[in-house]
Amino acid sequence: MANVLLLFDSRGGFTEQLAEEIASGISSVAGATLKSRRVDDAAIEELKECDALILGSPNWSGMTGKLKDWVDHSGDLWETGELVGKVGAAFTAGYSRSAGTEATLLQLLHLLLAHGMLVIGLPWSEKMRVSGSYYGATAHGQVTEDDRHQARALGQRVAETAVRLFGANTAPERSD
Repeated sequence: MANVLLLFDSRGGFTEQLAEEIASGISSVAGATLKSRRVDDAAIEELKECDALILGSPNWSGMTGKLKDWVDHSGDLWETGELVGKVGAAFTAGYSRSAGTEATLLQLLHLLLAHGMLVIGLPWSEKMRVSGSYYGATAHGQVTEDDRHQARALGQRVAETAVRLFGANTAPERSD
């Protein structure tokens, strides 16, 4: 089994709706186990237990301070390299398409890359003309069916990749 941690900050709005769809995508993959957590209910130790991590934040022209503070406490794992080789992805939602959505995704992806994680995005599709980004799943102003589709696809892609890499729950070898 591959363990996928879906970790997000939300105030019960668009980000949470995307998280529900991402969870659905993860759950559709045989061999993947989902653990969904709001940042308030998550522990840093859960990062060690997962094979994949999907981070989500409302778009406040960057991730929320609460999520940033939580992730800042993963510095010890950065130093020891305990997340190296694990799968990562990101998602965000906000009220305006032009309010820095991709900047928020890039900020989240930067954290995953800094930990040496393997980042999964979304391949180009016609739906991206109105929804989503190859950096991750998004929603703007409301959560549309196209947004839901992108979110499910992201969850499924991450889970499939984690199952391929960690299906037998073997830790990746670290090369320094």
